[in-house]
Amino acid sequence: MDRITIGRMENAPVIDRNIYGHFAEHLGHCIYEGIFVGKDSRIPNVNGIRSDVVEAMKRINLPILRWPGGCFADEYHWRDGIGQQRRRMVNTNWGGIVEDNTFGTHEFMELCRQVGCTPYVNVNVGSGTVREMAEWVEYMNSDGDSTTVRERWDNGRKEPFNVRFWGIGNENWGGGGNMRPEYYSDVYRQFQTFCRTYGDNVPYRIACGSDGEDLEWTEVMMRTAAKFMDGLSLHYYTVTKTWEDKGSATEFDDELYLQTLKKALRIDELITNHGAIMDRFDPERRIGMIVDEWGCWHNVEPGTNPGFLYQQNTMRDAMVAALSLNIFNRHSERVRMANIAQAVNVLQSIALTDGDKMLLTPTYHVFDLYQGHMDAELLQCMVECKSLKNGIGQLSVSASRKAEAITLTIANFTDETTVRIDGVNAKRVSGRILKGSPRAYNTFDEPNFVCPDSFGEVKLFDDYVEAKLPANSIVALSFN
Repeated sequence: MDRITIGRMENAPVIDRNIYGHFAEHLGHCIYEGIFVGKDSRIPNVNGIRSDVVEAMKRINLPILRWPGGCFADEYHWRDGIGQQRRRMVNTNWGGIVEDNTFGTHEFMELCRQVGCTPYVNVNVGSGTVREMAEWVEYMNSDGDSTTVRERWDNGRKEPFNVRFWGIGNENWGGGGNMRPEYYSDVYRQFQTFCRTYGDNVPYRIACGSDGEDLEWTEVMMRTAAKFMDGLSLHYYTVTKTWEDKGSATEFDDELYLQTLKKALRIDELITNHGAIMDRFDPERRIGMIVDEWGCWHNVEPGTNPGFLYQQNTMRDAMVAALSLNIFNRHSERVRMANIAQAVNVLQSIALTDGDKMLLTPTYHVFDLYQGHMDAELLQCMVECKSLKNGIGQLSVSASRKAEAITLTIANFTDETTVRIDGVNAKRVSGRILKGSPRAYNTFDEPNFVCPDSFGEVKLFDDYVEAKLPANSIVALSFN
């Protein structure tokens, strides 16, 4: 019998709700058609924003949303997306399509208002200027009577938006400028100086971090710019095969399934390695690690624009989401935010749309099951389970406590198993489960083929709990 032992931790961190964040880039049909359809659309909307997508985001208490990129951020000029006359451009990063900028600053803030989430804005460092960034911060946050603020008034918003989270550039080691860490560090120090505080709203400044493998980048940034940053980003995508041929999102065998899980597990090692460097320069852990791009990257669906990154989403992806979120939870003393890529119709999305139809992916349901961890105190988990043939454990687990409730999430990657859970003294337990073949996914004809159900295979004993986990399942248990 597998075994999980739960216990309190000394000086336990709180799992920041922003670990359950999301990312929406001007890429493919993430923004246009996926989120924004315009006020005149026949698709139900409020101020041009799809009501079905907003309601889905609200149901999982989506905490924070990153925008406008991604790679797009470093060619985005914010004034192109305000006012009545919007400047058209060609999105050279993603598909070469015309971007008419009908979705801009005010539309993004309206989306966040409707969802009830916190905005996280990524500014243009690669092709932008310090003045451009400074005026965007002023436009969003100042209540003064300047020409820039009057622009906001003229565009229908009197009160400041009070945006707190600001990313200073994106992947500046690559598409954001091909910069060396020493050069970017100086550029970052310059830009962040002019990311001003207005009123009581002190900006949370996030520096561009590594692609995951580059430890030197983190070393240089922490040595030269730590005192100027509040967060340092980290990007990691789970690619099962190679960047040139990532493999199908839906057609794979069990060996490739397990290989995907092993690749996803690598984020644990990367967080540990980069966190160790951060600890040397920031032993108090003031600076947050911001994993603001993560998730599965497969080949696009046949017949779709290769620049749109549209892929299906199976139970394999749900397993990667569960595994990753468990890891982020366990590293919550350093990881303060994570943003899965991306919200709608792109990469490992939580929703897919087709005209007026929308479906929720298995990944969406993982975020639903894991809500109990938000803002909860991390609990220690010891796991004893069998190893699979590629060396990873059969189970991935995390636990947290909020008031008198304990949330335990378990991903069981393969065969049915029974688990003994020690350290829980509960009178009541409730559970939900997501299960299915690793290749199972939802379609517009069968949108609920993979969806959560209640889970009752739990027995309470005097000093332990026993749960029978079906094969290929993700379970969330709540103990009171």
